[in-house]
Amino acid sequence: MKLITKEIMDKLKKAEKDNPNNKPYLKLFNPCGAATWLISEIDEDGDTMFGLCDLGMGHPELGYVSLKELQDLKLSLGLKIERDAWFTPDQTLNEYAETAYKKQQIVA
Repeated sequence: MKLITKEIMDKLKKAEKDNPNNKPYLKLFNPCGAATWLISEIDEDGDTMFGLCDLGMGHPELGYVSLKELQDLKLSLGLKIERDAWFTPDQTLNEYAETAYKKQQIVA
């Protein structure tokens, strides 16, 4: 499965930069663990993404992540990072972050 469809890429590129009030149109996750990323924008380089990142250790944070690095991750059983094809944002990135900080994990 492609991590980003053309439709999602267009939304991420149009987002206002470094704005936690953007909606995250992309949810990525580790099918073998608890890592989750809610992405609200991507730089013009097509690689650097901004969003809410949680590696599954109870410390979600707003920050940057590389699309290429996530695509290149090799997980156990030959799996890779996946996109939640059914995710539709109902909150801003900031609202997801507030909940994540309280619960020590991304809830989406």
